[in-house]
Amino acid sequence: MIDDIYHIDKKRARASFGRAADTYDAAAILQKQVREEMLNRLDLVKLNPAVILDAGCGTGAASHALQKRFAKSQVVSLDFALPMLQKTRKIRNDVGMLGQIKNLLSGTKQSLICADIESLPIANASVGLVWSNLAIQWCNDLDLALQEFHRVLQPEGLLMFSTFGPDTLKELRIATQSKNAGDGFTSVSRFIDMHDIGDALVRAGFSAPVLDIERFTLTYDDVKSVMRDLKSIGAHNATDGRARGLLGRGFLKNLEAAYEQFRIGTKSDGGKLPATFEVVYGHAWRGKDKPKFDDGVSPVTFKPRSI
Repeated sequence: MIDDIYHIDKKRARASFGRAADTYDAAAILQKQVREEMLNRLDLVKLNPAVILDAGCGTGAASHALQKRFAKSQVVSLDFALPMLQKTRKIRNDVGMLGQIKNLLSGTKQSLICADIESLPIANASVGLVWSNLAIQWCNDLDLALQEFHRVLQPEGLLMFSTFGPDTLKELRIATQSKNAGDGFTSVSRFIDMHDIGDALVRAGFSAPVLDIERFTLTYDDVKSVMRDLKSIGAHNATDGRARGLLGRGFLKNLEAAYEQFRIGTKSDGGKLPATFEVVYGHAWRGKDKPKFDDGVSPVTFKPRSI
């Protein structure tokens, strides 16, 4: 019996993203848009980080942009799929940016780390900016991931991230959950509500979290094109409750019929099928560390009461 049907099979997810390394950039239109919006928001922040962590870097487009913006900073690219990091290295070589950046764990000259966001092999309080674009939705334990971000950030360091909210791929979710298409299996990952993410940030110790939502609608001629785009960026269904084995023509036929209810206009008039993506943007600061006595206990300050 599966305890949590939406639990992410990390081995499957890692393999899917690895296979998509060569096709990712051409298909990741939304990821590029969100990245550009995050960079625009970074303009409003006064920050000069010595070390930047790009957590879930993919093919390294954000790492490259952050290195250009913060030329004196050390940009560390981290991803759990090795082929993505190999693509990042190739892109950096192509543009002459493979810098001699020290790995924060071992001290070797390396800027690429293959690791999971939920277990960062990075020293405490060693990073000035943690950046993560559309990656934390692949974590099974959001609290743990945010605690890791908080741990590696220096006091007064900034976390800036984006992730997907619950309305993401709602059309695909509804279509595959219909009696004729889905047979009760999970088809789309579980995405966390913005308010729950805010609560998790506070639990992790972050101060002044700010979150907002932007919705995008991509349009397609048919369901196969929707599925093809998801495959090209490595976004396969990796939940434990997914259907196993080949689904067959019957499944696809039923899925196509169920998805038609969302078509904008008519097929004969060139109407398109929508795919909704709810993007949650967030940023929060790690506060200053409170002073501690030698025994590790934080002092308590009392304010005098006015009479």
